[in-house]
Amino acid sequence: MPDLSVDICGLSFANPVLAAAGPGTRNGAMCLAAARGGAGGIVTKTVSTAPASVPRPCMSVVRGGFLNTELWSEQPVEKWLATEYPEAREAGVPVIVSLGYTAGQIAGLAPLVAPFADALELSTHYVPDDPSPVLAALAAAKAAVSVPVFVKLSPHPDIRELAVALAAAGADGLVMINSFGPCLALDLDTGLPLMGSRDGYGWLSGPAIKPLAVRCVYEAARAVSIPVIGVGGVTSGRDVAEMLMAGAAAVQVCTAAILKGPAVYGTLAGELDRFLAGRGRDGLPAIRGLAHRAVRSFSTTAAAPEVDAGRCNRCGLCRTSCVYQAITLAAGWQVDPGRCFGCGLCVSRCPRGALRLPA
Repeated sequence: MPDLSVDICGLSFANPVLAAAGPGTRNGAMCLAAARGGAGGIVTKTVSTAPASVPRPCMSVVRGGFLNTELWSEQPVEKWLATEYPEAREAGVPVIVSLGYTAGQIAGLAPLVAPFADALELSTHYVPDDPSPVLAALAAAKAAVSVPVFVKLSPHPDIRELAVALAAAGADGLVMINSFGPCLALDLDTGLPLMGSRDGYGWLSGPAIKPLAVRCVYEAARAVSIPVIGVGGVTSGRDVAEMLMAGAAAVQVCTAAILKGPAVYGTLAGELDRFLAGRGRDGLPAIRGLAHRAVRSFSTTAAAPEVDAGRCNRCGLCRTSCVYQAITLAAGWQVDPGRCFGCGLCVSRCPRGALRLPA
């Protein structure tokens, strides 16, 4: 049976699937539910010096993802200190306390939450071209506490440069990515935005942003030696494995827990366990960073796919989406190598895994 445990900055997690800061950890009771549901660790909902006034409606499913106008905690930090953090500590898993946003706010908050925190996570929202506000926030946290300090980043064109700057400034780990936006979705009956924010804009999360998150994790993990925790669009054990292959030390889950409930953490850990066992892997180190090693031999030479005839059920999806008209199914699956462009679309569309590009 694969070993799913992971150690990050001296914190021991039974599995790498953590509850992300958000509605799924909005109070102590939800933190306990996350732990019962199988989360290896908990990141409490972000607090700041004043409670948030969340515009409503604030959450909606959209095609391919999830839109929200969630902010930091709508509960005052005093309530977190009095009841929510003590209750969260009863979960028996590492508790990471999320704080925002400015250096001044974090300097005041960090000493208050330190007795309840195994680590801090600094929520930065979107980072401008000048990273100095984030570096100042990190410095304020490091000066106030002795526990590890992680910095959560939103998608950024120069994520590698930002990761290097934060590592050099003393960050103990990075968390990426936050939701992406602003985005807009409309009610087709009324023409009104689905979100209740001033402009109707929201922030996108869920499966739609996973490739963006994987890219950011991959680039950061290649550039720094501190741990990177991946978050964004994780909905299956295979997604967890993909993040680990990109170089993540662990993952966080938010949207999937909102939509499926707190049992999803244990479900993802179980799926990861079966994924590893099915490939003869005995633990997380066997796949962590695999993409960085594999890319050295990666070839972009165009080649026609190969078919496993025993898996093919001739559903026709590959033929329908072949814009080069290279695939026929009349006498079994066949590809015309003169027409095939080697685009790979048919491989990704096959629901039975019958097609594969040559290694």
